[in-house]
Amino acid sequence: MVTYLDIEKWHRRPIFHFFKGYDNPYFNVCAQVDVTALLRLTREAQGLSFTLAYHFIVLKVVNELEPFRYRLRDGRVLVYERIDAGTTVLLDDGRFRFCYFDYDEDFSRFQAGARRAFEQARAASDSFEMGEDGRDDVIHCSVLPWVSFTSVSHARRWSTEDSVPKMSFGKHYEDGGIIKMPLSVEVHHALMDGLDVGHYFERVGAYFSDPSGLLGHRS
Repeated sequence: MVTYLDIEKWHRRPIFHFFKGYDNPYFNVCAQVDVTALLRLTREAQGLSFTLAYHFIVLKVVNELEPFRYRLRDGRVLVYERIDAGTTVLLDDGRFRFCYFDYDEDFSRFQAGARRAFEQARAASDSFEMGEDGRDDVIHCSVLPWVSFTSVSHARRWSTEDSVPKMSFGKHYEDGGIIKMPLSVEVHHALMDGLDVGHYFERVGAYFSDPSGLLGHRS
């Protein structure tokens, strides 16, 4: 289901109009998030994928926070009821392919669906975009498990009205007994502010610190 935001009654209306016309209206925040509990749980519990677990939690937060479900369309603001995910899948020959999978509030169903989507993406012949290019009811994710990065920038088509949030996950590492992982978030400033991204990181951090109930496993 899609609705439209009443921009004239929106408390952010002046901010929206201010940033909407920028050549580069995006801002990016990168933080080192604590994944100690999440990594431990996925290592101890049978059948849990660490990668799919953090995709699930991030997607859950995106669906809980309304500004992350806003999208620009012909100068108007769409509000999606549900946001799914697109991420990158590494192929055996070193190339990557985009893979799309649905959000589900139940992690077991989510993980099963995502694994099927990964298998289909890897098995596809020469298709790169998997027929999903142009969707904006998603978040764009990418995984760089080789680099504990501190900043990220993304390729953009400046001629298009791209407002899909982009999130990148890096290589986790130990720091003083805590396992941390880089998490980068890039969003359109006409649609949200630093406060919204702050709420995002707070909620992601809370779920990462106590993931067992969300994933259906008790440590």
